[in-house]
Amino acid sequence: MPLTDTAIRTTKPAEKPLKLTDGGGLFLLVNPKGGKWWRLKYRYEGKEKLLSLGIYPEVSLKDAREKREEARKQLAAGIDPSAHRQATKAAREAEHSNTFEVVAREWYAKKAPTWEAITAKKELARMEKDLLPWLGARPVHTITAPDLLAVLRRVEERGAKETAHRIKQLAGQVFRYAIATGRATYNPVPDLKDALLPVRQTHHAAMTDPKMVGELLRAFDGYRGTLVTKCALRLAPLVFVRPGELRQAEWSEIDLDKAEWNIPAEKMKMREPHLVPLSSQAIAILRELQPLTGNGRYVFPHPRTGQKPMSDNAILAALRRMGFAKEEMSGHGFRAMARTILDEVLQVRPDYIEHQLAHAVKDPNGRAYNRTAHLAERRRMMQNWADYLDGLKVGATVIPIKRIG
Repeated sequence: MPLTDTAIRTTKPAEKPLKLTDGGGLFLLVNPKGGKWWRLKYRYEGKEKLLSLGIYPEVSLKDAREKREEARKQLAAGIDPSAHRQATKAAREAEHSNTFEVVAREWYAKKAPTWEAITAKKELARMEKDLLPWLGARPVHTITAPDLLAVLRRVEERGAKETAHRIKQLAGQVFRYAIATGRATYNPVPDLKDALLPVRQTHHAAMTDPKMVGELLRAFDGYRGTLVTKCALRLAPLVFVRPGELRQAEWSEIDLDKAEWNIPAEKMKMREPHLVPLSSQAIAILRELQPLTGNGRYVFPHPRTGQKPMSDNAILAALRRMGFAKEEMSGHGFRAMARTILDEVLQVRPDYIEHQLAHAVKDPNGRAYNRTAHLAERRRMMQNWADYLDGLKVGATVIPIKRIG
């Protein structure tokens, strides 16, 4: 006799499980603690099997009967309802593990350790702000070029054209990782070539006029801020490393007696160790600062805690306080200053300059030079450069030195 809702509601638990049948293999199991579980008994390939259909009253009598009919249709088509449910569940779990967010965060976890901390922070912020809210829940293999373009258009519409291009590049890396790990077969990013508004290429502001450089150096000597920032300003043009490399300098990396600063690979953009020969002027600045910060880790520590390096904006803020506009000079500008004047004024061999800038330089056989390549010549170049800057600072007429090499 078929079940009724009234019969189900009025059935009380017993000492042993009760089975209330509805026909067609469907029954309700009432356990001694009061729980009521829908079950479907069926045969597949001669074997008796049992399928759970849920708990009453969350699954009503009507719902249970509909599930029974669905299972019977599957059996008629030669499908095992239990195996079908397991396959469906596995597919849902696989789809969840293959969402864009899961793949993106997995890719980020593998890449972030190879970046500088500030780069890792910026990439994560871009991803969480401009990609994940719109694409994060989507299975990565279902995302098309128009889907991604719609996301990038949102970024463009707020006037952040350069950020849109950076987001596109970041998404491309995630899709390539998805393909490499077998979770996608298509990268939509190449299909978006020329789809975004172009970005006018800009370069870091830099002073390359020797007269202006002299004024800049004199301003550094007259800077009235902290000694740490003043020393960083004075050292920056002498070593012309990247701003992040300068502010993260550690005393353990510097040998004042050998006049060398050995920057480890993990701090370098190219992930190769870099050696900076130190001029006598650079050594003098470091020795002046050593009594103040030499007992700590960082050469230029953060003013509120010695456990972190100075802010990445410290030098930039100091330049602005001294009256140098963003169009005149930037933290990266010391590199362009050195590259231009060493080449055009002091006529130093370009490959020596490129080595010292830690750019990728190869020998005639296509092999990358190591960090000690042309070290003697680079030592002379760095000392001559420091002497040249001293001449600019006092306003002397400086005669270009003889070409090194």
